[in-house]
Amino acid sequence: MPFDLSLYLVTDAALCAETGLEATVKAAVKGGVTMVQLRDKHASDKAMIAQATRLKALLEGSGVPLIINDRLNVAIASRADGLHVGQSDTAVQEARQALGRQAIIGLSINTLEQLQSAPVALLDYVGLGPVFATVSKQDHAQPIGFDGLAELASACPLPSVAIGGLKAEHAAQVSAAGANGIAVISAICGQSDPHQAALAFRAG
Repeated sequence: MPFDLSLYLVTDAALCAETGLEATVKAAVKGGVTMVQLRDKHASDKAMIAQATRLKALLEGSGVPLIINDRLNVAIASRADGLHVGQSDTAVQEARQALGRQAIIGLSINTLEQLQSAPVALLDYVGLGPVFATVSKQDHAQPIGFDGLAELASACPLPSVAIGGLKAEHAAQVSAAGANGIAVISAICGQSDPHQAALAFRAG
């Protein structure tokens, strides 16, 4: 499936609770979100598979891929479009083997060393960051700032998306640093109007 990293929404069930996860995603896609990643560190596999299946149906025909964060079994069971994984010796290889060549597979990168050792041939894109510290992810790595983002993006042979504390006003800096897109959580999920929040990124 072709994909566009320009505005990549990573979901947070708690932040989306008031509007509802599916309503948030639907509004955000209408506002210009180009990819959706279902991320939930606390849900059971069963609950996450059910949620992913609903999101997959919601996104049907939109051209927006559904990516699952970390849980390969959820990606398989829900027939999601791909998987995003963190640093692990085997996660990328296992994902590609299980999901096939057509799946979209992404990897989180924080340092040049991680980028240089990444199995590039098995990946479709990388997530670079965090650019800033963020409350959406308590266990994040050391923030890299825009200078670090530019260094990684220039060294990266794959499409890249910046993540970590980013807001609409950062869109131009992310683009100037060389990343192909911007990934957000609270800047859309935590907003009262996800549609307008997404539009603000597209305008920026």
